[in-house]
Amino acid sequence: MTEQLFLIAHIAGRGVAIDSAQVESVVDIGHVTPTPRVARHIRGLAALRSRVVTVIDTHAALGMPPLGIAGSRAVITVIDGHHYAVLVDSLEDVAPFAASPLPSGIALDGGWRAAGCGQIERDGEPILAIDLTALIHGPTNEAVTVN
Repeated sequence: MTEQLFLIAHIAGRGVAIDSAQVESVVDIGHVTPTPRVARHIRGLAALRSRVVTVIDTHAALGMPPLGIAGSRAVITVIDGHHYAVLVDSLEDVAPFAASPLPSGIALDGGWRAAGCGQIERDGEPILAIDLTALIHGPTNEAVTVN
């Protein structure tokens, strides 16, 4: 297996690995302006380095109650030409890991099932690799309106 760089983060108390190819940068998000008539997982819009980004509440995107804090750490990603700030609880490090498919028999709940795309192993412990695109699209049972 070939190693690639992953950003290790925490979302809803769970360690996750994000392929560095999906990461443009990591930032602190300040004020978020709520946007009317959008899907529940879209927190709103924020100004970031002379551009506007859509802020994604990862908890809501995973089908959980929305994140209760105003600003947070975020992973900036570009999907279909649009910039998104995907909120995370915390960030750890970037390191090389070999990714593998999720083993059969692994049962992931709700939004984790849609977001999970594999796993890495760090110090003998498996960490779920996630696809940020799934978080951008939000829960599968909810209509999504973005930018």
